[in-house]
Amino acid sequence: MANTTILLREDIDSLGGRGEIVKVRAGYARNYLLPQKLATLATKGNIKQIEMERAALLKRAATEKATAEAQLQQMSSLSFTFARKVSDHGQLFGSVTSIDIAEALKEKGYEIDRRKIVLKDAIKETGEYTVPVKLYRDVTLQLPITVTTEDGQIIEKPAEEKVAPVVPMPTEDAPAAETEVAETTEEVAAETEEAAS
Repeated sequence: MANTTILLREDIDSLGGRGEIVKVRAGYARNYLLPQKLATLATKGNIKQIEMERAALLKRAATEKATAEAQLQQMSSLSFTFARKVSDHGQLFGSVTSIDIAEALKEKGYEIDRRKIVLKDAIKETGEYTVPVKLYRDVTLQLPITVTTEDGQIIEKPAEEKVAPVVPMPTEDAPAAETEVAETTEEVAAETEEAAS
C-alpha cells in the first residue's frame, strides 16, 4: 500500500494532534484529509513552509490548551438536570442527547460543539450520569447530568431488572450433580424405549 506524508491541520483522534507530521495511506489522504482541509501534503518543495506552519500550529495549540484548562476550571462546578416525560418503568418518552446538553451549556454561556460531548448513546432512562465533554485533546470535563421525571423524581428499576442473571459456580459437588442428571436422562431413555415396545 502506498503511504503519504502529511501535516495535520486539525486534531484527529486516530492519527495525532494538530501540527504533527504523520504517514497515512494515500487514498485516505487524497479522498478525505486533503479535501476536508484537515491536512496538507508534506513534500520536499514545501517542507520549510510546513515547518514554519507547524511551529505556528504548535504555538496555537499551546494557547488553546491553556484556554481549555481555564475553561475546565470555570465549568467544573456545572451540573444539569433534565426533566422528561417518563413511563412507569423509568423509560423516557424521547431521550437526552448531546444536542440537549450542548443547548444547556449554551444557556449557561458556554459554546461547546455537540461533537465534543462524548455520549455514545442517548440517555433513555432516569438517573444520574457523568458525561465527558472534550474541551481539548487531553482536557476533558466530567459533567454530571441528572435525568428526572417531570415532577423531579428518579424512577428506580425494579429489583429483578437490576440483578444480573446468576450463573452457578462449579463446586466439588458439581460432578455428582452431572452424574445424577446423566443417570436420570438414561432412565428416561430406557422408560421411553419400554413404552415404545
